[in-house]
Amino acid sequence: MPREPIIQLRDVWRTYPGPVPVPVLRGVDLTIAAGEFVAIVGPSGSGKSTLLNLLAGLDRPTKGEVWVAGTRIDVGSEDALTRWRGSRVGILFQFYHLIPVLRAVENVELPLLLRRLPPPDRRARAERALRLVGLAERAHHFPSELSGGQQQRVAIARAIVTDPVIVIADEPTGDLDAESGAAVLDLLARLAHEHGKTIVMVTHDPKARDRADRWVALEKGNVTASAPRPRIQVVS
Repeated sequence: MPREPIIQLRDVWRTYPGPVPVPVLRGVDLTIAAGEFVAIVGPSGSGKSTLLNLLAGLDRPTKGEVWVAGTRIDVGSEDALTRWRGSRVGILFQFYHLIPVLRAVENVELPLLLRRLPPPDRRARAERALRLVGLAERAHHFPSELSGGQQQRVAIARAIVTDPVIVIADEPTGDLDAESGAAVLDLLARLAHEHGKTIVMVTHDPKARDRADRWVALEKGNVTASAPRPRIQVVS
């Protein structure tokens, strides 16, 4: 059965103003299904990060519509958009942005501070997120006591602790060695396929691209190609 679309971009343009306006996205149409793991690829300057910012509600298009989970997020007040973003989107970066003086579980709790939750509930949710990423035993370690791959898994736990419908990942394996990067990609795929999270990831890494269910290519602000992950045929 086809999955329902959770992300829809309709004729989306983003032009940055200035003495000479700079068009970055040019009429992008894109549909992503619920629970799909999609890689966005393309050369530097093709509009990948701008596209992620629009999906995360961090920016608005100059023209067009951006729909996420039934909500049109390119309209409305900034306060409403901030509230929506805090409950519906998890964001993951290349660099982990963990606070060094906080333990892993305290870093994961941070997005929950904006909610009216009793401290025991916040802690329980953070511990549950760390279990999901396989770091329950590291909950009380500081970032300096964790490897790069473990720090990125803490960052993933922080991104999903609010139970978002989509996770936006900007080069999540770019600062990791091959083994740690593969483990992070496996975790992102599991979040999509076993837990129903929709993952949209920007990457320059062909191995990361091929780990996604589908890749979408951008060039000069246009979608130029979209293809599912190649399937490996087993020859008996």
